[in-house]
Amino acid sequence: MLKSERAKFIQQRLNELYPNPPIPLEHQSSFQLLVAVLLSAQCTDKRVNEVTPNLFAIASDAHAMLKVPTEEIYKIIRPCGLAPKKSAAISELSRILVEKYDGEVPENLLELEMLPGVGHKTASVVMSQGFGHPAFPVDTHIHRLAQRWGLTKGKNVTQTEKDLKRLFPPETWNKLHLQIIFYGREYCTARGCDGRVCDICTTCYPNRKKPFKNNKA
Repeated sequence: MLKSERAKFIQQRLNELYPNPPIPLEHQSSFQLLVAVLLSAQCTDKRVNEVTPNLFAIASDAHAMLKVPTEEIYKIIRPCGLAPKKSAAISELSRILVEKYDGEVPENLLELEMLPGVGHKTASVVMSQGFGHPAFPVDTHIHRLAQRWGLTKGKNVTQTEKDLKRLFPPETWNKLHLQIIFYGREYCTARGCDGRVCDICTTCYPNRKKPFKNNKA
C-alpha cells in the first residue's frame, strides 16, 4: 500500500469512527482554552477538566486571573503536575494579555508562541480549536501513530507535522488532529497496540511480523 493510499484509508476509517469529534478540553473562551491546553502538558485531559472549573470560577478571563496571586493559582492547579511553572506562566501570560492585548488572546500563531508557557503545539491547538484556523498540532502520541502508520519517518514532532500537512488538505487538519487523538486513546494505545493489533495498523501493514519501533530524536 502506497503512503497516499494509507492516508486515504486512514482518513476514511477515522471519519467513520469519529464523524464529529468533540474538543476534549472544556472551555468557554479562547483564554480558557489557552490555559487548559497549557495545563494539559504532561497531564491528562480528564484531570485538566477536573481542575479548570475551580480555577475559572475565581478567574474566567485574563483581567480576573491577573488579580489572583500565583500561590492561589498553584494550589488549584497542583493536581495537573508541574504546577510551579504552570502557575507562574498563567499569571505572566495574563499580565501580557491585559497589557498588550486588552485581555484578549491574539489570533496569531507567532504571537501566541511568544507567551510564557506556550509552545508551538499549544499555540496550534488554540489556533485550531479556539479560532478555527487550519492547524495540525502534533504531540508525542500523534507522532507515534503517524510513524506506526507509515505517514512519516520524522524523528521529531516538527518533521511529523510537516509530513502530515503535506499528506492531508488544510481543510481536514483540525478535525483529523482530534480524530487521531481519539483513535490513539481507544484503539492504538502505546501498550495496547505494537503496530500489529488495531484495524488501521493491520490494514496498512498486514504483513508486519515484528512490533513496530518508533524512531526517536
